[in-house]
Amino acid sequence: MDIDPIELLGRRFVEAIVAAFGDEFADTDPLVRSAQNPQFGDFQSNVAMGLAKRVGRPPREVAKAILDHARLDDLCEQPEIAGPGFVNLRLRGDALPRLLTQLEHDLTRASSATPPADAPRVVVDLVGVNIAKQMHVGHLRSSIIGDSLCRVLSRVGDRVIPQNHLGDWGLQIAMVIASLRRRHVDLDSLDLDALEAAYRDANLECKADRQALETARRISAGAHRIAEWEAQVSGAEQRLEEAKSTLVRLQRGDAEIVAAWEKITAITLAACYEIYDLLDLTVTQEHNRGESFYRERLGPVVEEFISSGIAKESQGAIVVEIEGDETPLLIRKSDGGFLYATTDLAAIRYRVQELGAQRVIYVVDARQRDHFRKVFEAVRMIGWDRLPDGSRAELRHVPFGAVCGEDGKPLKTRSGDNVKLKDLLLEAIQRAGAIVREKNPELPAGEQQQVARAVGIGSVKYADLSTQLQKDYVFAWDRMLAFEGNTGAYLQNQYVRIRSIGRKAPDDVRSDAAFLIAAAEEKALALALLRYPGTLANVAQTLEPHRLCQYLYDLAGAFSVFYTQCPVLKAETKERRDARIRLARLTESILADGLGLLGIRTLERM
Repeated sequence: MDIDPIELLGRRFVEAIVAAFGDEFADTDPLVRSAQNPQFGDFQSNVAMGLAKRVGRPPREVAKAILDHARLDDLCEQPEIAGPGFVNLRLRGDALPRLLTQLEHDLTRASSATPPADAPRVVVDLVGVNIAKQMHVGHLRSSIIGDSLCRVLSRVGDRVIPQNHLGDWGLQIAMVIASLRRRHVDLDSLDLDALEAAYRDANLECKADRQALETARRISAGAHRIAEWEAQVSGAEQRLEEAKSTLVRLQRGDAEIVAAWEKITAITLAACYEIYDLLDLTVTQEHNRGESFYRERLGPVVEEFISSGIAKESQGAIVVEIEGDETPLLIRKSDGGFLYATTDLAAIRYRVQELGAQRVIYVVDARQRDHFRKVFEAVRMIGWDRLPDGSRAELRHVPFGAVCGEDGKPLKTRSGDNVKLKDLLLEAIQRAGAIVREKNPELPAGEQQQVARAVGIGSVKYADLSTQLQKDYVFAWDRMLAFEGNTGAYLQNQYVRIRSIGRKAPDDVRSDAAFLIAAAEEKALALALLRYPGTLANVAQTLEPHRLCQYLYDLAGAFSVFYTQCPVLKAETKERRDARIRLARLTESILADGLGLLGIRTLERM
């Protein structure tokens, strides 16, 4: 239900325009905006000015025709036509209290509701961990953004199906297994650090430096040097063949190889779930859908593209030509191997045809934009996006920019390696802890740790989510952890301050006291609160969490002005006090709810 007065009035105006002038005007922007000067009312619309040209009538006459058909009695006092055709609107005295009561009721109900079985199904592809490798800072945004979108989409009534697309299959994994088995490494003794080192070693072992060998021969580097490079290339080729043989055994279900693969997967995921827990992600084991899940589907995918005439052979490989694109989509290599594109095609087919998803959302960095554009087009060409009712599923790539250091380059360690995500998160908690101890040294040690975790992780999340998705952002500790400005710590602290009002309130406060909206600051806060449902709907549609961040920051600002100008606990009457406490508690609830949808914890004290 729309409860934002601007949205309500806009819809009523469109209905009136259609009633007055016909269905062809149903797409008219009603141009309802907040009034620039309060003496003219709360809202204004100048839609009649532009509409007058289309209908061939004077603007004031058009405005009158709209108002003659508009249902506004429950929201507004008698509208006024001003100047050449402006419509001024002033809310009735009981409109905002009624809408706030509805918001309060809807918020309580929505926070505990579960989507019905027939709710729209949405698949969100997020995180994307590779087996035998550490999560690094590159996984930060896909994890945080994807998790927040899952939360928001669930809140607006969708049945959300998260999918953690693990890189857990293929030659790279077989290289690691073959290397560990050749060296007789006890897998039970490995942790993820050792496993990642083994991953690097295995890749080096299989990398034949043929260019160096050719150079040595060309410059007659000497028999000894040439022999060294020949041995390197021969050894790498042998290791690669060994890895390919291991992959075949894995694909055939060889018990020993499968057991090693399962052990490596378990080691990786155990470390990943520690990080998921640190980030308070909602992703669980049941959401894992790795490349291994699709392995038996890849051959049939290619065969169906061939049999449909959409794919063709090109130099031994199988490709799909994409209209307007010089480079085709490669779905099977000349050696018979499959690619990421093949797996993504199989995944979309599964997600739409078997899971019944009406939306499939990929939270993957912007560098993959062309890849997904081609994959989506190939899916549409073969019709795998079509649902049983004939409609087409929405296939959406949510691209995001890089996390940069203060030098403006992608965040790396001093040695040039990717920053380990766990190290970054632990540093955030440590830095937040130092700030908390400085600001509130009397807080018990255990509570300090809880606050440090909530503030540290919340600050990292908010800095990410408050950035427009496709923009790179600079990872700057001082700015992220600041308790002033548009930061997670500021919003957490505002929530704590509002909570303290309730704790200080006397026992005789009526929780059901009527909302009394009289002062301009009360009205501004009420209107800000009523924008919340529309903001969530907007985020669910645009898939841009920064809009929710900006809303919460604006709401916190509106409350600060209200609290400064309108005494709450020392209000002039008990009725006014109780009404303002109720308004404060509604603000508190929406701040908590909004932060929760961003995956950020709230606190009782900081």
